Amino acid sequence: MDTVLSKGVFSHFGLLEVQARNRLIRPQQSSRVKELKAEVAALKIKREQLKAEIQTHKTLQKLRLSVDKQSIDKEVEEMEEEFADTELLKLMAKHSHIKDLIYAHHLLGGYNIIKTNNDKAVCVSLATAYEGFYLDTYNLEIDLRSVLRISHHNIPPFIPLNSLAEQSNIQTDVKAFLELLSLHLNAYAGRKQQLKLVKEQFKSVEVMESNTLCTLLVLMFTASTKRTPVLCTLDYSDHTKSLPTRVLFECEDSDLPNSPEWKEHCSLLMETPVHKALMILRNVGDII
Repeated sequence: MDTVLSKGVFSHFGLLEVQARNRLIRPQQSSRVKELKAEVAALKIKREQLKAEIQTHKTLQKLRLSVDKQSIDKEVEEMEEEFADTELLKLMAKHSHIKDLIYAHHLLGGYNIIKTNNDKAVCVSLATAYEGFYLDTYNLEIDLRSVLRISHHNIPPFIPLNSLAEQSNIQTDVKAFLELLSLHLNAYAGRKQQLKLVKEQFKSVEVMESNTLCTLLVLMFTASTKRTPVLCTLDYSDHTKSLPTRVLFECEDSDLPNSPEWKEHCSLLMETPVHKALMILRNVGDII
């Protein structure tokens, strides 16, 4: 009798245990179902977004093929019922067309050339830019008579203009000369712009030294570890680049520059514009 009773009690306990497990599993299954439903809903929204983007691109393609005003107005009339924001599409189409023209201009050399002095010379304009922003524009006049000669220009005196003309052999390859000069001017503009952004964005970073060509930059900032002042020297020995070829850290804590962490920081500064590298160092909490 006791044995039967014991078996009945154990059976009951087993049943209660199974029921308890089922109660634990059901919320987990319910939660998983909710997650899957949320994923499905997100995918549906993404699908609709992609459909809208594809339709917009198709519309833009039609508008770009008829970029002149009359053709665009005709296309717009045909699509007014389908798209409400036609003015925005017109602007997008024109913007895309202008970008294509700029790209074609770049392929052709990217220089604005005007004949001067009764067609005996040409004036060449070289625009500089950095990170998508146009900066200074420089001009030079090249005499086209028997021997090519730069007669007038506003190129900064620290750019070795005559040396570059000889190096690229301006007499036989004017385009090579202009490309080399453009490299130097854009690299200089990039270095100068980075210095400007450092001064604007980092009040805690002190510019200790910089030269006219912006090929040497010495910064003082504070490392978060022990609030140690660090002297950072950036050497831009390649004047056709806007990134340094050498970075040196100096501080009272001699172990800091040799640590793996600060060696990585050295590589970062050699591969990333200085204002962006400093932003990264500040965001990760390594400098103040």
